[in-house]
Amino acid sequence: MTIRHLSALLLLGATPAAATPSQDLQQLLAEHWTVTLRESPQLASSVGVHDYDTELGDPSLAAEDRRAAQSAAFLSRLRAIPDEGLSGIERTNKAILARLLAEDVEANRFGQRAILFTSYSSPWQGMAGLGERLAFRGKQDFANYLARLDKWPAVNDQLIAITANAIRDGYVQPCVALAGFERSITGVITADPATSRFYAPFRGPRPADASPAEWAALQSSATRVIADRVSPAYAKFATFYRTTYLPKCARTVGVSAQPGGRAYYAFRVRQLTTTTYTPAQIHRIGLDEVARIRRAMTGVAVAAGYPTREAFVAELRTNPRYYVKSPDELLAAAALVAKTIDGKLPQLFHRLPRLPYGIRAIPAETAEGTTTAYYGPGSPPNGLAGTYYVNTSKLDQRPLWELPSLTAHEAVPGHHNQIATQQELALPPLRTRLASFTAFTEGWALYAETLGEEMGLYDTPEKRMGRLSYDMWRACRLVVDTGIHAQGWTKERAVAFMLDNTALSAANIDAEVNRYISWPGQALGYKLGELKILELRARAQKALGVRFDLASFNDTVLEQGSVPLDVLERHVDAWIAAGGPSTRS
Repeated sequence: MTIRHLSALLLLGATPAAATPSQDLQQLLAEHWTVTLRESPQLASSVGVHDYDTELGDPSLAAEDRRAAQSAAFLSRLRAIPDEGLSGIERTNKAILARLLAEDVEANRFGQRAILFTSYSSPWQGMAGLGERLAFRGKQDFANYLARLDKWPAVNDQLIAITANAIRDGYVQPCVALAGFERSITGVITADPATSRFYAPFRGPRPADASPAEWAALQSSATRVIADRVSPAYAKFATFYRTTYLPKCARTVGVSAQPGGRAYYAFRVRQLTTTTYTPAQIHRIGLDEVARIRRAMTGVAVAAGYPTREAFVAELRTNPRYYVKSPDELLAAAALVAKTIDGKLPQLFHRLPRLPYGIRAIPAETAEGTTTAYYGPGSPPNGLAGTYYVNTSKLDQRPLWELPSLTAHEAVPGHHNQIATQQELALPPLRTRLASFTAFTEGWALYAETLGEEMGLYDTPEKRMGRLSYDMWRACRLVVDTGIHAQGWTKERAVAFMLDNTALSAANIDAEVNRYISWPGQALGYKLGELKILELRARAQKALGVRFDLASFNDTVLEQGSVPLDVLERHVDAWIAAGGPSTRS
């Protein structure tokens, strides 16, 4: 469907003079989605709306101000719609949209909006991966992609201008978190355009509607636009970064040292956890979890015949038998774990998504400075599967014993199950494609690691320690993130804390701490979300007794999509009150 078609439907079904609250809400949801797609061309492409397939969007701060004003106007209209007359689902739709709009408005007030990149992601890496997220079914799709590439230099100039202003106003990333960032830019530049990531779509088969001559012309245009437009833009930013940004990087690591930083961090905590916890409360929760998991790790080590937890961790970190020798070996091992889990999923869910997922290596230019793995959502309208990305750099830092937890989190039953299921729900696109609350999304993925117990994934002492190390990793995040941004911790203190408590390798810990420094608050949602889901599961088991069914509980948690934790709690409580288990198809 295109925006023009959607607009026509809105006109045909124009809100009558005496519209009901339900009709007012549906009208507002439709208008908001239309505006969202216009402002987010890549999102539009991913959901099958092709009106903006040649656009990249406007990243300027003036555009951010305009979008915040739009959100404020929508929020005012939304608040005027009474809850009376709305169904339960509609009330949830209204509450979620209200939260998102209010956060849009509040986030735009902080100078930190001009910080465009972290050690984990950036617009430049996003652009480099654009061709992997689009459908290429006909020659027009390739032409549209070329038009987007051609517009990148103008967008790049805007990003440089925003960053220059950020430097002037004191909104810069800390120096200690930037190791490897320049390579994420320069690594995209290739001497031969045909070997570039940007050229990847043109290495595939010729589209059926293109003649050989037309296909050759498109390929020639691609090499030209990459060589003459895209690569020079990346080189321009790399020079700016090296000569202008790096000399001004921050010497302090906490965001609280920036102008308005304490208020910004408090906002990020509320936004990313969907709770009212203060940083101090979260720090305390983290310390309690660290102590609990540390005791469990000691128990596993002693049962395995080691005198201490530390002795077993040292063995896991250094014994070569736990590490592979080639990227292909690591990918094969991860794929085997993934397929093993696939065969067990029907025990844990009555409903499974139709969309499959694949596995590939993290791009080389970012691998050395980024996390162990991550997930890339697919697109059912575009025929694109989800992707489980595995870090194949620094192989002596990628132990096999962590693969069960890692795969359960990033692929199944973690991110792929949750996100692909959400894409199939019979809910407004606000809920299926836009809403993504970190505490729920990452909390579910961490909870998915615990489901490895039911699946028998942790069948050796090494894997059990790997499972606990991953749990400890997320508990440490509560301590380290709040320590850095609210309590004045240094990077060295954060690294030492994680080295002492987890079994993660030194390289992983360094990359992770850089991530927490450069992306304040994001890491808090994992453990807090998992704790809430586990709390709700225990509540359901106690209330339902022998009627409790794990698959039904898991389906219930996922059947609303990504929601704030308070919304999830109300939904599970209602499921319990209704008697719990039901078979869902």
